[in-house]
Amino acid sequence: MWQSIIEFFRSSVVEQVAGSPFWFLIGLAGQMIFGFRFVLQWIVSEYKKRSHVPVAFWYISIVGSLVLLSYSIHRKDPVFMLGLSLNTLIYVRNLHLIHGQKKSAAGAVISGED
Repeated sequence: MWQSIIEFFRSSVVEQVAGSPFWFLIGLAGQMIFGFRFVLQWIVSEYKKRSHVPVAFWYISIVGSLVLLSYSIHRKDPVFMLGLSLNTLIYVRNLHLIHGQKKSAAGAVISGED
């Protein structure tokens, strides 16, 4: 069973690299960027000794999502195009909310409100 799974994965990689090594590397880079956001979140949480999602998580999410979106467009894959488009909008909205919250908090400190 494991041999079949490994062979399927190997043949898939060989086929993708042979077809378009440039786009294979773009897709791989996008996946690595996208995955790194969880490594970052884990490291920051360990450092803070509590679960924490740093703002950089959302920026990395946008970059990874856009790279993978371009890859899915190249592949003409509507399933991933739709999913990654929605993800990107959600990440941008989260950053908008975070920055709006920071502005509100800064305004409250300046005006003396708590």
